[in-house]
Amino acid sequence: MSRGYLILLVALIFATPLTADVIHREKSIYRNIEVQESGRDRCLVFAQRSDDRRQSCVNLKDPDRVVFSYVRMAFAGLLLNERPRSILIVGLGGGTLPTALGDLYPEATIDVIEIDAAVVRVAEAYFDFKVTDRVQVWVQDARVFIKRAGRRGDHYDLIILDAFTGEYIPEHLMTREFLQEVRSLLSDTGVLVANTFSSSDLYDYESATYRDVFGKFFNFKLPASGNRVVIASPNPLPDTEALRAAASRLSKPLSRFGVAIDSFPRFLTTRADWDEDAPVLTDQFSPANLLKNR
Repeated sequence: MSRGYLILLVALIFATPLTADVIHREKSIYRNIEVQESGRDRCLVFAQRSDDRRQSCVNLKDPDRVVFSYVRMAFAGLLLNERPRSILIVGLGGGTLPTALGDLYPEATIDVIEIDAAVVRVAEAYFDFKVTDRVQVWVQDARVFIKRAGRRGDHYDLIILDAFTGEYIPEHLMTREFLQEVRSLLSDTGVLVANTFSSSDLYDYESATYRDVFGKFFNFKLPASGNRVVIASPNPLPDTEALRAAASRLSKPLSRFGVAIDSFPRFLTTRADWDEDAPVLTDQFSPANLLKNR
């Protein structure tokens, strides 16, 4: 599959339907936000000059079902830790991940970092996201939160990085220093899941940076999804047999969310499909904004 085709596929996945009805619109200090409805789907949209990007959708007829493939792919992290007790999610969107994980693990504590207070309000008002005693939202920059959490000695069994809008990740959330801070927050059984670029000029740089911090990691892509999910851990990665056994145990509880986790293990690979001599992204060398439109 060519890189150009993948870029087009990602654009189509995140693009909004032409006939969508706008039921809410507001401008936050970070972006223009819309809530759109089309057919059975209600979607959170970040409106941009070039196009509109769907960040999260809920199926109004089947609200438990996870609409986007990249969100379903994030559940692959559970193959490495089937019962996380503490979860950190960077990026709220419509709240699909914290809501689903909260239902799946009612005893777990979930911290969500979202820089935009307007996104939190919209998720609560239009996507049935709820802050509870176990699910907390912190409105601040993720780098600041993670640095402070490290100083407190906090640890998480599962960390999900989902600050990807479909075409952009804040460059200070891509560097070796940031990933080292994230790694320091992982518990003894901790797993990192990152929704990130499937094709871009940053692919080699970002992949080299994850390899530098974590060593081997799972590079997870599904055919025709247009997405990539990185799954990493400070611990040795499980073999295919262990992944399949975990998938079998998780299959039934995840079926209500439309997550076909039985199909995931064969697509998890540690094979490098990037230039292994690519420079590592650092706080001093992070060409994200220079490269993303090149």
